[in-house]
Amino acid sequence: MAERNTVLVATEANDTTADMVITHLNRLGVRVARFNPADIGASLTVSARFGTCPALEAGQLRTSSRTVRLDRIRSVYWRRPVWPAFDSLPGVDAQHAAAQVRYGLGGILYSLRTCVWVNHPLRNAAADYKPAQLALARHMGLTVPPTLVTNDPQEARRFIREHKQVIHKTLRWTPYERDGLSLTSWAEPVDAEDLDDTVRVVPHLFQARVDKAADLRVLVVGRRVFAVRIDSDLLDWRKDYGALTYSVVDLPDRLENALLAYLDHLGLVSGSFDLALDRDGEPHWLELNPNGQWGWLEEKTGLEMSAAFADLLAGGEPDADA
Repeated sequence: MAERNTVLVATEANDTTADMVITHLNRLGVRVARFNPADIGASLTVSARFGTCPALEAGQLRTSSRTVRLDRIRSVYWRRPVWPAFDSLPGVDAQHAAAQVRYGLGGILYSLRTCVWVNHPLRNAAADYKPAQLALARHMGLTVPPTLVTNDPQEARRFIREHKQVIHKTLRWTPYERDGLSLTSWAEPVDAEDLDDTVRVVPHLFQARVDKAADLRVLVVGRRVFAVRIDSDLLDWRKDYGALTYSVVDLPDRLENALLAYLDHLGLVSGSFDLALDRDGEPHWLELNPNGQWGWLEEKTGLEMSAAFADLLAGGEPDADA
């Protein structure tokens, strides 16, 4: 059998976090092929044959600088890939072309089962539903703030009056523009009087506010756990990174084991957890980002996160359940 000696890195062109991991892979002497699905065409070609052997062995992916046999791929780092939008084509044609890339290129890559995925895109997608996350966190014995997901304004008002201090969150971050300006959404306080009948249009997430002393961001890479306490006066610390202070902490065994079991249940090898620490130091579940940002935390704390990713990818031990 051919040696699996290549790590495939799927990400956008300007990704400094991926650069950090690739630097460590280069130091380990591991061959790396980096690509972005948006480059499909002259800068990215893919071929694969099916039906002639039990596993996908007859195929290759070619970038402007690398040609990779599919049977030589040791692991795949699915970082921040961008799918092509085909803006030069009419709307219906663009949708058709985009679908062919997702289900052609994507389907070929997703069929690679004898390598490590960090993480497999289909498992990332399945893990990204907040209501399912909340239910699983509770099942794992984690403390979950009382939460309501509804498009019923009367139910939402009852929940807010019951819990007094309540915040509203989006169920999924999506690119959003208004009048040409890019917008984002934060966790924000909400009062019953703020709600009107437009709540009926889509489901909303309302959550009892944790009287928190700090936030906790936990990155898991394989079986390595990196925990950072984030101190600020902000309800949503993402609003102002300049107002944050960081400290490295050790997790209680019970919490660390619960987070590892959480990822195992979802078939993920990595993930970024957000928790709130109350005034007694007890952690409260907020969410999991299966492909969260962490590069700035390495810069702020010195934790060897990128090296951990490189070690995991270089090891290339496949998931027996994949």
